[in-house]
Amino acid sequence: MKINNPFFKKKKILLISEIYKSLGLNKLKKNIKINDIKDLRNAKKNDISFFNSLKYLDDLKKTKAIYIITHKKYLQIVKKLKKPILVKNVLLSVAEITKKFYPDSIYDSIDFSVKNINEKDYSKVSFGKNILIGKNVKIGENTSIGHNTIIESNVIIGKNCIIGNNVHLKYSIVGNNVRILDGSIIGKKGFGFFPNIKKNIRYPHIGIVVIQDNVEIGSNNTIDRGSISNTVIGQNTFLDNQVHIAHNVIIGKNCIITAQVGFAGSSKLGNNVIIGGQAGISGHLEIGNNVQIAGGSGVIKNIPDNSKVMGYPAKDIRIFLKENKNGRQIR
Repeated sequence: MKINNPFFKKKKILLISEIYKSLGLNKLKKNIKINDIKDLRNAKKNDISFFNSLKYLDDLKKTKAIYIITHKKYLQIVKKLKKPILVKNVLLSVAEITKKFYPDSIYDSIDFSVKNINEKDYSKVSFGKNILIGKNVKIGENTSIGHNTIIESNVIIGKNCIIGNNVHLKYSIVGNNVRILDGSIIGKKGFGFFPNIKKNIRYPHIGIVVIQDNVEIGSNNTIDRGSISNTVIGQNTFLDNQVHIAHNVIIGKNCIITAQVGFAGSSKLGNNVIIGGQAGISGHLEIGNNVQIAGGSGVIKNIPDNSKVMGYPAKDIRIFLKENKNGRQIR
């Protein structure tokens, strides 16, 4: 599903020669216009993208982007398919180019345009007390907004939603029939930065949070917006309390995620996934459809469709129970 991003506006279109110069590379005389920077899946012909892991080889083969920022260890793979731009640090270079396109994306600034709600502007919406709303906010009819909630500029909320007390929504698009319970923070900048001895370097986040129809988000959830791509919660998925979802995570339809589960960045869940409490999902993983993950498990590798896993590292539940019969590991 294609989602337009109303939150970040490009400063300008860049020439490929400007991009080379920004990355400290040899001058390129070509005046090819580059429209935007996108991940491999969403990039178009006139966009620039990046390749930093063999996990995304299929995406590299399918991408429409011509110019790809990459490391020399992937040169032979990339140059067979695209025009490689070789750099020492791919993600740092992507951050630099993203800031060229979107200078304000490095900040998670406070929206000082928010003001007390004028209920006349939303005649078919119910409001609690002390609600602050920014510019160009759209709220569907029969939606209720709880006390002390902040909805920052350009946020879109669908029909028949219930947004609880003390909720903070920014950089987000919310579908119809969605429930967001008390204390949740949705759309904040993800925990993306580059460690450095002298000074940690922040990573820009130009993605958003997309919450599809019929989703329920429990109390005190934190859902980070995407860095380059979007963070997505699929239709009819229910999240329990105190769940954390990092940037670029995609959760499929009809999933059930119980309390205190944590997702690292860029992992993807299929449909009908059930995850028990306090489980942890590492970054850049693919979890298949109809997967069941037991509470307290640590998932550190991909899980195929229709699997049931348990333990740390998470493994097939039958193997786990056999190895730990009567509380003792069998050798």
